[in-house]
Amino acid sequence: MVRIDKIVTKAGDGGKTRLATGAPVSKASARVAAYGAVDELNSALGVARLHTAGDATLDPILARAQNDLFDLGADLATPHAPEPKFEPLRIQESQVLRLEAEIEQLNDQLSPLTSFILPGGSATAAHLHLARAVARRAEREIVALADAETVSAEAVKFANRLSDLLFVAARWANDKGQADLLWKPGANR
Repeated sequence: MVRIDKIVTKAGDGGKTRLATGAPVSKASARVAAYGAVDELNSALGVARLHTAGDATLDPILARAQNDLFDLGADLATPHAPEPKFEPLRIQESQVLRLEAEIEQLNDQLSPLTSFILPGGSATAAHLHLARAVARRAEREIVALADAETVSAEAVKFANRLSDLLFVAARWANDKGQADLLWKPGANR
């Protein structure tokens, strides 16, 4: 279990941090950017959940996603090594498959899309759309890291599926798509 006794350590004052392995790395590294974006996404989901507290469908889905985002952060904070000193926490296929099932569960209740939709509608949907946009950026950061270093395929898949889930969840929060704000191409020309 994790135990944190001291918050202000001053260890990062020189622009370095430590990965889960204890290895020092620049706070500007691709790895730190990737798990930092995941942390930001988790915070955005925390805000979205302020609006789903009484929702027996969405809130448990988002709660599981938040917990899994900590798993994803731990995965990204632990570089792949041929002989690791400890068993690293990695995103598993079962977590990706669960997201896919939740996407289908919500999407099956939605009206079909007839246009792209604008982020917004209800407060819940607006926050979920914001979280979706942060999820897409986190995914780009993870892919950038994967272009330079080894990242598990499941971590990349999880990030991609989560942004899909958040899109569907936002539509679901907009009266199952009935209150979606439709894009009207060229409407203001």
